[in-house]
Amino acid sequence: MKFGLRPLLLAAVLGAVAVPSAQAHRMWILPSTFTLSGDEQTITVDGAISNDLFFPNHVAMNLENITISAPDGTTSKPQNGWEGEIRSTFDLKLDEQGTYKIAEEGGFYFARWEEEGEEKRTRGNWERLEKLGLLEKPDVKLMYAGRRAETFVTLGAPTQHVFKPTGEGVEMVPVTHPNDLYQGEEASFKFLIDGAPVIDQAITIVKGNDRYRDIVGEFKVKTDAEGIVSFTPEEPGRYWLQTRAQKPGEAQGRKMMLMSTYSATFEVLTP
Repeated sequence: MKFGLRPLLLAAVLGAVAVPSAQAHRMWILPSTFTLSGDEQTITVDGAISNDLFFPNHVAMNLENITISAPDGTTSKPQNGWEGEIRSTFDLKLDEQGTYKIAEEGGFYFARWEEEGEEKRTRGNWERLEKLGLLEKPDVKLMYAGRRAETFVTLGAPTQHVFKPTGEGVEMVPVTHPNDLYQGEEASFKFLIDGAPVIDQAITIVKGNDRYRDIVGEFKVKTDAEGIVSFTPEEPGRYWLQTRAQKPGEAQGRKMMLMSTYSATFEVLTP
């Protein structure tokens, strides 16, 4: 995969990374179609956590964590959902003109402590840590890891309502609409953390179907002073991006490190 990058809009370009096809597990949401026309349409959406992008081979996505935001601001849950061992799927009826957001959000707490001279660690929800008595240990170190995975589908003309930031964790606010991306044309996305532009933040972009490439072809860029990355995809197809940030903070009334991971799936069309 190659990208043409306009350097004036980037803080830095890290360059292509040649790595084996066996990747860490990556969460993705993949609609059967990204852009549609007409008064009403129905699509199918797949979701999984896998080594190869868009090929289920590890764990199915939990549909309970999926929220669908419609162009008018209302939210709903998946229709006709099904969860298998390695893939989840559901239907989405599009009956409003504009852009829909499909998002999976969740997270867990991570605890690390010492016991009889040996380091111990575990993860889970807050209730599990309480039940294990870990919150009473004076030396326990806590971290919260939150995640947000998104994709976008447009019926008719693209709209912007679903991109209104929440001000929590890492978020993407498009400069170029993600359902309006074309081969050979520059695209720009803006990234925020807790509502503010995140500067010098590394963003990883990968073209899908990486199982068929000897070199995965990850490309990494960094956000500029306004939190923006720009790139020019030279090939049409389905892409996945991810970024991760962490900082000291507070959760459940306790000081701890807060980690936030954001990923998104989008499509690049032929002009």
